[in-house]
Amino acid sequence: MIIEKNANFEVGLARTPSELHAAQRLRYDVFVSELGAGGPLVDHDQRLEKDQYDAFVDHLILTCKKTGQVVGVYRLLRAGAAEKAGGFYSENEYDLTLLKRSGRQILELGRSCLHRDYRGGAAMHYLWSGLAQYVAQHRIEILFGVASFHGTDLSALAQPLSLLCQNHLAPPELRVRAREDAYQNMDMIPAAQLDRRQAMLQVPSLIKAYLRLGGCVGDGAFIDHAFNTTDVCLIMDTTKLNDRQARIYGGAPK
Repeated sequence: MIIEKNANFEVGLARTPSELHAAQRLRYDVFVSELGAGGPLVDHDQRLEKDQYDAFVDHLILTCKKTGQVVGVYRLLRAGAAEKAGGFYSENEYDLTLLKRSGRQILELGRSCLHRDYRGGAAMHYLWSGLAQYVAQHRIEILFGVASFHGTDLSALAQPLSLLCQNHLAPPELRVRAREDAYQNMDMIPAAQLDRRQAMLQVPSLIKAYLRLGGCVGDGAFIDHAFNTTDVCLIMDTTKLNDRQARIYGGAPK
């Protein structure tokens, strides 16, 4: 299903096994080859990063029309599909009770990545534009998902994690909490001692993008040893986007 297309890119949902494999192959290149991730279902022979949730999600893919290559991916899991899957992926790391009982339409975002040759340009904006149309179609009110810092050394991430905790913590009604058995305190450096500029330089670009849109984080970090990452839970209330934010989120660059 094609959501949007222009002279350079085409955004839509993967509908065929070959499109799914292209998405999983891009995920392998980014998460396994670049970042050192692993997992019991990863297919190293075919170079496919996959897991048990892939059968239940919608795979939003960005295709470069010039090369025919899938260069961007988002994995989208709605509440009904999550029930069939046995839960949301994020529930392996966070208690999502507040979101699930909110009475609002929620959507989990996951496995977001771009091919290395398409980072820093227009590709992400077109992928976001496709996501915005999906959100509107399904009347989604709350977006959430785990976002990652590379590495598992909390001391090396003390500055950015403290910044997120002190300045971007979710409001109480949306403040999901890392699992008690794996909870990692994020507030490690007092505000008076925090180098805000240096801290923000360490925040991955995707997390910064969501913060600019009014995104916030849950309580506590989670160390994902299988993916070699330290994760935070990002949450965004789409009903609170102002006009400028909505244009950034929903529109491709001019």
